Amino acid sequence: MNGYSTQWLDKGFPWVYRDELQGGDAVRDAGDVVRIVGQDGQGRGVGLWSDTGKVAVRRFRTDEGPLDAALIAARMDAARARRPLPDQTTAWRWVHGENDGLPGIRVDVWGPEVAIALDAPGLERLLPLVVDHVVATLRPTAVWRVDRLAHDVDLDARAGVLYGDPADEAVEVEELGLRYGVHPGRSQDVGLYCDMRDVRAWLRPHLAGRRVLNLFAHTGAFSVVAAAAGAAQVVTVDLSPGYLARAEDNFRRNGLDPAAHEFLSDDSLAVLDRMRRKGEQFDLVVADPPSFSHGPRGDWSVERDFARLVTACCRVLADNGWLLAASNHGGLSPKDFRGMVQQGSIKAGIPLRLLHEGSTPVDFPASLAVPTSRYLKCWVLSA
Repeated sequence: MNGYSTQWLDKGFPWVYRDELQGGDAVRDAGDVVRIVGQDGQGRGVGLWSDTGKVAVRRFRTDEGPLDAALIAARMDAARARRPLPDQTTAWRWVHGENDGLPGIRVDVWGPEVAIALDAPGLERLLPLVVDHVVATLRPTAVWRVDRLAHDVDLDARAGVLYGDPADEAVEVEELGLRYGVHPGRSQDVGLYCDMRDVRAWLRPHLAGRRVLNLFAHTGAFSVVAAAAGAAQVVTVDLSPGYLARAEDNFRRNGLDPAAHEFLSDDSLAVLDRMRRKGEQFDLVVADPPSFSHGPRGDWSVERDFARLVTACCRVLADNGWLLAASNHGGLSPKDFRGMVQQGSIKAGIPLRLLHEGSTPVDFPASLAVPTSRYLKCWVLSA
């Protein structure tokens, strides 16, 4: 490796990028265990080789011990011990990749079922060990594989049941006493983003009697929280009719009447424009858009379009209304996020004040050695 990579490894960084390799021309297969040697000739541990992608080696040990069942069990047990989860919560992340010492591996618990995601084919070497420990520890009804591989890999061909007998219908899970239907293994889109749990919990006491607009709503978790907390009206917007159907189902799972609220299958920016022209105003607007998407108005990019979204949201805020602005795009720096929120506010002519800065919950720890692990930017702002 070159000196730059060696310095990062000495700080705890778990990856070796392909363009930082020096020497070592031997032919390797994905999943081979390789010894990592710095430019100074000193060992930096061992990891698994990947023959695709920018990351050539993911380091699992700083010494030269084995990558075996004992290591996997110890890392998974330590990760579980770090998660003092709240009551009435059955959806949570057990292993958060490199932040839990298992780079490229994520394990999510969805009530009675578990999903395992791999970032690279070479990690398959450790998959049976992870499955064995999941089964021995939790006794789930099913364990799924749902990969997080590059876009040129056929996800459907790689996903599947690794253990047990999965439910035919949606699995019901709880988050702080509220119920949601999820699909743990049938796609990467399970139906609930657990990394926003603490943000939803923070909002909950402030929503009674409020008018709430939930944009890019997905399956409506923020809408469920608002309605359950006694919001006067909740408008749930998503371009996908399928997601909105799941949002209405989540309302019914919690004894909430979807007919008492509004569900709009439309482009969120188009809805904002229409509501501005009609003079509608809301006490809370939730804007947590995808990083990238394609809709009737063309391609959306959070890096290009977020300021424009903030402007449109500001124009439908009631006096002293709140805007929840969020992005989980790792490529968007906190500095750029702040700049776009400020730019959007200035263009709308509505000064915003930061009330609360949300963060990920305890089951999504962030290693200080991996800057991109602190991916979530989430502000609650007041007009």
